[in-house]
Parts: sequence; C-alpha cells; structure tokens
Amino acid sequence: MSIVTDQNLPMPGQVLARGVCRHLRRAHDFVCVEELVPRPGLRVDVMALGPKSEVWVIECKSSRADFRADHKWQGYLEWCDRFFWAVDADFPTELLPDGTGLILADGYDAEIVRMGPETRLAGARRKGMMQKFARHAAARLQLVNDPGLAGMFQDRGSRP
Repeated sequence: MSIVTDQNLPMPGQVLARGVCRHLRRAHDFVCVEELVPRPGLRVDVMALGPKSEVWVIECKSSRADFRADHKWQGYLEWCDRFFWAVDADFPTELLPDGTGLILADGYDAEIVRMGPETRLAGARRKGMMQKFARHAAARLQLVNDPGLAGMFQDRGSRP
C-alpha cells in the first residue's frame, strides 16, 4: 500500500512548469530544465533551449502573492533571448509587466498568449548558458540513474 502525503504533491509553480515544458517540447521543439541557476542568487523556474539555440526563461507564478514577492525577475533578462511569465487561467494577468511574454498553463499543457520580445544574447553569454544548461540536464539525468549521488551534489554546494 502506498501512502500519499503533501510531500508527494508538486507545488503549484511546479505544476505550471510541467505544463509549460510539455507545451514547449510538443509545439515548439524546445527542451527544458527546471530550477537552473544562471549565477549565484538567481534561480529560474524553467529554462528552455530551442532548436536554433534560442534561450528562453519562464517564471511560473501561482498567485498574486507569489508574483508580488518576486523582486529578482528583471535579473533574469540578461540570461535569455526571451522572457515569459507562466500563470494559470485564474491569475490576474493585468499585474504582469508590459514587454514580457505570457504563457497560460496548467499541469498538462500551456499556450503562449503573448510572445516575449527578443533580445539576443551575446555569443559568449549564449555559450556559457548552453554549457550551464547541458551540465544541469546531465546532472539531473545522472541523479535519476543513480540517486546515491545526491549527497555529492549537496556537498559541493550545487543543485542539479
């Protein structure tokens, strides 16, 4: 018998991230990683890598309070070609800043409602982000294949 606890349930932002990642993969051929750290002090909810090396950052907001508590989002702009907010259908979208992308999502799918403006990354920054993306994705896969490695990542102060 399996016991379901609150610890087994994803957080609301994680549910949105799952729908966003599914949509970007199916509809746009992007691959995604969650909780990537572009630099110390910043952690993006979803970073998506497109078939032409496009780098998108998606911040998932599950409520008005969650949005109002986020004071770091402008720091994410320098790490991507396009920036998006992902929210559910009940979110008051008028709170979201102009000049940003908008994705409506749930746990199963999403829809890009407003494309974020494009500001292409410089070549060196793009290369660095591709390397971070690759290492983050590889570390996550390695943990799936060998959960015993989790302590090694914690010891080094990194979070795959």
